[in-house]
Amino acid sequence: EWLPWKRPVARLGGGKMAVTGWLESLRTAEKTALLQDGRRKVHYLFPDGKEMAEEYDEKTGDLLVRKWRVKSALGALGQWQTEVGEPAVPGAGSLGPEFIKENNANPIFMRKDTKMSFQWRIRNLPYPKDVYSVCVDQTERCIIVRTTNKKYYKKFSIPDLDRHRLTPDESALSFAHANCTLIISYRKPKEVLEAESELQKELKKVKTAHSSDGDCKT
Repeated sequence: EWLPWKRPVARLGGGKMAVTGWLESLRTAEKTALLQDGRRKVHYLFPDGKEMAEEYDEKTGDLLVRKWRVKSALGALGQWQTEVGEPAVPGAGSLGPEFIKENNANPIFMRKDTKMSFQWRIRNLPYPKDVYSVCVDQTERCIIVRTTNKKYYKKFSIPDLDRHRLTPDESALSFAHANCTLIISYRKPKEVLEAESELQKELKKVKTAHSSDGDCKT
């Protein structure tokens, strides 16, 4: 596992180990910040060479993008892997090979959080709401989406819960369907909300550059 939050951390008691471990990883990472186009872009470089890039709405503070990049065994940089947000659309800047245009008729899966919930949207799902089943698989620590007509199946994890060593809770899960889009919400646990609040305090300490020319690591 290459994930930076999966390194051993000292137990502080009172269930603080997981939150402290993830926050400590972020605190010790080398951070740079750039304010551009109404977004605060933060780049994290971890001691082992892994990178994380986040983008926040400058006014609301909402997380818009989170993506990861890791080095190969030979030291070459891989492509950015998106965790939150959606790939850039044509005309929004230079496109890498990870932004191959998907067939417009195929279901498109993306994550777009709110302040209080993790949220995923699956577009191009035209079936009525009663066709869908959305549940938590405790064994595999993931969410499973399936349809009674067997037209769609999706299994995905919640990395944020893994970072905090939290077990997925079925009661935190809900979903809605409108305009051919299935919207799945998972209420953020208090541990995650506290960690996000602490991170924002930490990011305020990072000197932020201002740019309008598109020159940014992310």
